[in-house]
This record gives sequence, C-alpha cells and structure tokens, in this order.
Amino acid sequence: MAQILLRNVTRAGNVALLAKSNANSPLTAAVAGAVGQCQLHTTPACCEIRKLSRLRVVDNSDLGKRAMAEGRPPRCIHVYNKRGVGLIGDKVLVAIKGQMKKGILVGLKQKQRLKQPQFDSNNLVLIDDNGSPLGTRIHVPIPTVLRTILKEKTLAKGADYTKVLAIASRYV
Repeated sequence: MAQILLRNVTRAGNVALLAKSNANSPLTAAVAGAVGQCQLHTTPACCEIRKLSRLRVVDNSDLGKRAMAEGRPPRCIHVYNKRGVGLIGDKVLVAIKGQMKKGILVGLKQKQRLKQPQFDSNNLVLIDDNGSPLGTRIHVPIPTVLRTILKEKTLAKGADYTKVLAIASRYV
C-alpha cells in the first residue's frame, strides 16, 4: 500500500493541507486537483462604514428622498474619526446627487457592542454644517445609546447634534 503525502503551501509558506491516504483513493485525486488550483479568497465581507460605502438616508429631507427614489444612494467620502471606520454616532461626509453633504450614522450593519442593536442597512441622517438636521423627521427607530454619544459630541465639538435626537420618534 503506497502512501502519498500532498502539501498545499500558501503564499506565506505555511503548510495548509496535509493528506495521507491510499494512492488510488478518490480523496487523494480530489486533494491533488485542489493543489493545482491554489487560489484562496481571504478577504472577509465588509459591513463597516469606510470610503465608498453605500448608505441609506432615513430622514425626510428633500435631497435624501430624491436620491433614494432614483436608486442612487449616497456614498461615504470621508469618516470624521481617527480610525477611518464609521461607528454609531460618527459624522461622515457623503456624495449625494452630485453634492457633498455631512451626515450622522444612526444605524449600522456591522457587529455592534453588547446591548446595541444591529440593523439591516447602514442608516444616515443628513445634517448641515452647524449640526442641525436637514429633515424634520426620522422614519426608522434609532438606538438609545445614540443619546449619550451625541450629547458628549455636542459638548466637545460645539455643534448641536441633539437636534437629531429631537426629530426621532422611536428608539430601540
């Protein structure tokens, strides 16, 4: 009985697959075929808010309604924090209908901390330069943790983000 040792070496030089089996085994043939096609996909699906992420406008601003109705949602251009990855309550710069507007993230798809809700879409509320929202109502529930986050940012930055909390009707 002949034993075959097959090695699939990844780009880093580590041994990824070792298979010992019979020479005429179907498993050996399958592993040998996989060794010849050494193409691994290592990039995970990204649910974070980074540059060029699509967002959903959840307020009733005219600009947001027109963009969402046309099927051309706004895209993130810049995230105003040190990490470059947007979290709940972060301010972002978006490209919407050929204009650059600022917005606050009020719901995210990415994995959240304990007791913070995870949403099905990346939600955004459009604001102007001094922090007041462009719309008069928010259509979706927003997380209650946003109250503390936006109050801290209001005191630190000088802009009044608490107006975003005032137009929200439901909290989760």
